[in-house]
Amino acid sequence: MTGSEVPHSFRLAYVPGVTPSKWVRIWNERLPDVPLTLVAVSPIEACGVLRAGGADAGFVRLPVDRDDLSAIPLYTETTVVVVPKDHLVAAAEEVSTEDLADEIVFHPLDDTLDWEQLPGKPAIERPETTADAIELVAAGVGVLVVPQSLARLHHRKDLTYRPVSDAPASRVALSWPQEETTDLVEEFIGIVRGRTVNSTRGRTPTPPQPKAKRKRPDAGTGGGGGGGAQRKSGTGKSAAGKSASGKPAGKSPRGASGGPKGGKGAKGGKGGRPGRRP
Repeated sequence: MTGSEVPHSFRLAYVPGVTPSKWVRIWNERLPDVPLTLVAVSPIEACGVLRAGGADAGFVRLPVDRDDLSAIPLYTETTVVVVPKDHLVAAAEEVSTEDLADEIVFHPLDDTLDWEQLPGKPAIERPETTADAIELVAAGVGVLVVPQSLARLHHRKDLTYRPVSDAPASRVALSWPQEETTDLVEEFIGIVRGRTVNSTRGRTPTPPQPKAKRKRPDAGTGGGGGGGAQRKSGTGKSAAGKSASGKPAGKSPRGASGGPKGGKGAKGGKGGRPGRRP
């Protein structure tokens, strides 16, 4: 994205039950010059909003039409049944759809669970929204099976919920129009997938180059114009048994074995005077 193409904002749609605050916070930290605008949509209208350009990307519930929309599944929710607190189901830790066979189970028009066969007994009329169905459950008319996040969203003190072991699960995905995979959409995909600020998008990072090894001087004779430098031992003597000054390394100039002036030599001789030469 070049500097002349910076848009005014990034529009993010989301369906009820999805909480995008974590990703919005990261976006604001990384792209403070590009405001992110949230667009609340119902599950039914979410894909239409994306196709119409009402949002650049959105958190939706699967399935979506993959012919023109891309989607990255993010997580799967537990499905629960919402009941009054004094209902028999509230005494169990978990129920099955068979346990709901004698119950009126509401199926609102905005339901996104992929049922092969609806549990329980159908209501005379389908509620228009999940919120409407919650009101009917609170009135003791029936029960409602929804993703857990929606049960939390519509929490009431007089209602509770329990997991349904064999109900279809709801999957949440990030979706966007295939032909509108802009740089900002890629940025948001990276945030949702947990990429760091220094990560690349689809590019393989350059591997670190190995450090060049330092060349050591040859221990033997060098080529060109003479012998190579000889390696010295830990006592300062050369490998040929001579000191660095070229004198024999066996004796010190005063006949001592390296002791200070006035001290004793290595064999207990008196110091201070040079020994006589034969």
